[in-house]
Amino acid sequence: MNFPTRLVEEAVNEISRLPGIGKKTAMRLALHLLKAEESVTVDLASALVNLRTKTLYCKHCHHISEEEVCGICSGNRRDKSILCVVEDSRDVIAIEETTQYQGLYHVLGGIISPMAGIGPDELNISSLVERATSPDIAEVIMAISPTMEGDTTVFYLSKKLRECGVRISSIARGVPLGGDLEYADSLTLGRSIITRTEYL
Repeated sequence: MNFPTRLVEEAVNEISRLPGIGKKTAMRLALHLLKAEESVTVDLASALVNLRTKTLYCKHCHHISEEEVCGICSGNRRDKSILCVVEDSRDVIAIEETTQYQGLYHVLGGIISPMAGIGPDELNISSLVERATSPDIAEVIMAISPTMEGDTTVFYLSKKLRECGVRISSIARGVPLGGDLEYADSLTLGRSIITRTEYL
């Protein structure tokens, strides 16, 4: 690709590092920002810096937050007896959009994947076990994408949580096998939460 200047090339290279954005799309975005009002680029840059430097992770559930405790954990209308375990914050957002679930969450920060070098110690599992031992928690829902790594993670977690004496359930398989929760439509995802089954 021919770049008119080194500055454009640097911008295109950085933008194209984002997932799903190739060089051509990155070039269009860079040229759009170059033609737009300067304030548009400055505001975008400022928002991205704030996102990176001011975002916190909830000390209870590890979901992205602006405070030490996220709005979900501090909400008065949530059912604090149910924990929904998810891979990352994208899954929390997807489930919240269904409006079918009113409990709490626990974000693992990934799934067990030996091929990628991710073991149980790299995930937020010890804090999950600690939360599950609380007498306030009656059920833990496994809402993890039904992939090979996801099923391995659920199997591992269920063994750890059985000692806590909580009910362990799993979302119904309305979510396609091998699919990601964030791409499931809201109706299917909502029904899979409602029709969850006990994890054996």
